Amino acid sequence: MHRPTRRSFLQIGGVAAAGVLGALLPAEAAHTPDDSFLRLRRRWREVTAGSGKYDPAVEPYRSWLAELGRKAARHRDTMTPARTSLWPDQAFPSFVATPRRLRDMAHAYVLEGTGLAGDPGLAAAVVAGVDHYRRHVYAAGAEPAGNWWHWQIGVPKALLDTAALVELPEPQSAALREAVDHFVPERRLGRYSGNSTGANRVDLCVVMLLRAMLGSDYGKAALAASALAPVFRIVGEGDGLYRDGSFIQHTHVPYQGGYGVTLLSGLATLFAVLRGSPWEVAAQNVLDMVERSFAPFVLDGACMDLVRGRGVGRRPFGDHEKGREIAAAVLLLGESASAAQRARWHAMVKGWAARDTYRPMLEHPEPAFHARLAAIMDDDAVPAAAEPVGHRLLPMSARAVHRRPGWCAALSMASHRIGHYEHGNGENLRGWHTGSGMLYWWAEGHGDHYSDSFWHTVDPYRLPGTTVSTRRLPDGAGEAWGDTCPPGRWVGGATDGTYATVGQHLNGLESTMEAVKSWFFLDDAIVCLGAGITAEDGVPVETIVDNRRTTAALAQGEGWAHLEGHGGYVVRWPLRTLRERRTGGGVTRDYVTLWLDHGVDPRSAGYVYLLLPGASQEETRRRAADPGWVRVLANTARVQAIHVPSLGLTAANFWTAGTVGELTASAPCAVLVRAGTLTVSDPRCELDELTVTWATADARLTGSTFTFRGLADQEGVSKTIRLR
Repeated sequence: MHRPTRRSFLQIGGVAAAGVLGALLPAEAAHTPDDSFLRLRRRWREVTAGSGKYDPAVEPYRSWLAELGRKAARHRDTMTPARTSLWPDQAFPSFVATPRRLRDMAHAYVLEGTGLAGDPGLAAAVVAGVDHYRRHVYAAGAEPAGNWWHWQIGVPKALLDTAALVELPEPQSAALREAVDHFVPERRLGRYSGNSTGANRVDLCVVMLLRAMLGSDYGKAALAASALAPVFRIVGEGDGLYRDGSFIQHTHVPYQGGYGVTLLSGLATLFAVLRGSPWEVAAQNVLDMVERSFAPFVLDGACMDLVRGRGVGRRPFGDHEKGREIAAAVLLLGESASAAQRARWHAMVKGWAARDTYRPMLEHPEPAFHARLAAIMDDDAVPAAAEPVGHRLLPMSARAVHRRPGWCAALSMASHRIGHYEHGNGENLRGWHTGSGMLYWWAEGHGDHYSDSFWHTVDPYRLPGTTVSTRRLPDGAGEAWGDTCPPGRWVGGATDGTYATVGQHLNGLESTMEAVKSWFFLDDAIVCLGAGITAEDGVPVETIVDNRRTTAALAQGEGWAHLEGHGGYVVRWPLRTLRERRTGGGVTRDYVTLWLDHGVDPRSAGYVYLLLPGASQEETRRRAADPGWVRVLANTARVQAIHVPSLGLTAANFWTAGTVGELTASAPCAVLVRAGTLTVSDPRCELDELTVTWATADARLTGSTFTFRGLADQEGVSKTIRLR
């Protein structure tokens, strides 16, 4: 590494020599009577830039760092300060690109291997650029036009990050501190409300810590740490982490794959940077949420779209990008976890990386993450964990994930708590029906089914699994930011961890359409029931059995259909099919759509079908020829229930009190009986007491009446008792 002489530092145009020296001194040479902030800045550089975590002379770091150096040099050489820009191709305000370029230049300055480490000319350019942008865009007293986020999180975070890597002389530092204090005053971390919650609160705390580092301000550092406390709480409404594993942002949107990533990575960074400092923080709730809240929605390295809010349509394969970000956050957070948790997480992330079908995680030019991931990928003592098997139901966010060997399914619903969809900032304007029971599923070889331009090309009125009125909707129908909650309260179900019965009282978006829908998640099938389908929109109502992005051959027989290489369907109703080529976002994709037409303004219409992910044509044909494999006990607006003799399983969604087969419920609830256990839940979260009677004829089990109390406080979470 090139180390400039002291004389060259003193000749840097306007750059504080001591500040730059502090950034470059080795750890053992930089102690002061109270070096807390010096240590914080060093730790920030290590955690975020990866300084000292890898050998810069070894590939791929050598190539990545060289490219970063070339990019920083281009930015330095093309910087042309003017009243309306810092670079001619980025007119102000340039909230994203200009601060990002300055931060890239700062990274090139502190990282060995870029060819610009410690370069005084680059440091001077960074200082001049930050101050120019501050004077012309981010000056104290400027009118914060546009999105608040840029002024309070995006811009200050980038500028302060840059200043933490290349320290500013006092006049420029003081001016930037004044600007940040103007737009992000300490009172922003007072009340935990509005847009100072969840991931936004974590980001604001990161900004406050960086601001403290810029001015060695103990009070602001303490505030940055203490203001995280509300984020750690388990909540029962609004934004935050829930005990069932849900994570909500914008009040009504499940968001592990968007704001949740920001929250997890922000906390992982803060935990790592503050560890060993006077402001060290940790929270077991956050550590527990890795496996409870985030891991259920990562499949083979990709984050499922049903927890990505309005971000689903931003760009193809964005689900893999978010999966990689979750993996990076988990590895960093692992440094603050117990040895047992860290071992499980390393195995989990190694499995994700090994199975990722899009772009190997190790190919992404992120040196800090690469170093952490490469360490476990190269360690034979760390196993690559397989995808888990089982069912996860998150009633507070109206989401469910079912995993079986060789396939996985996930369900997205809307409720009185959870919006049909989120749009905002011009994004996801046609996601109207993603909460109408959209059923995602992946079989072997189809991990990227929803990744490759699905949202740009799919028919938004025909999302798989949904029941919808075909009434045309305007772009951005309903309120923005997820405030599209229907009135239905019965949304959730019961699971014993292996199987599940899940239901949704569905009210269409800006429609009179109403229905009850149930899904019974089993070993090799999902039994799908619909009843009470009623509407007065003057247009047809449809249930979309599936809509696959494929050119595969479709075969049909008596009561069944099969898509080659995908799976099968057992359908007793007349099945409509369509093969079409659709264009959107500058790309074209092929689709095969299967749906049931309930007619115009149906009255109490219904449906029954089986989805068989990954099944062969012969397996599908055999299942269709075996009507006794599953018995539909009821499919009405009062109760939907099935019995599977081979599993000894009976499951029912009681929309009202009633009896079906051997089961009687005193109030609306979900019930699942299997293998000597009885599992119940109160999806409406209203019952002080529930009585369930099971009149079994099985002499080995005790058929009896069971009373459950306090289910309303369970927040829809299932409760299981033994029957033997």
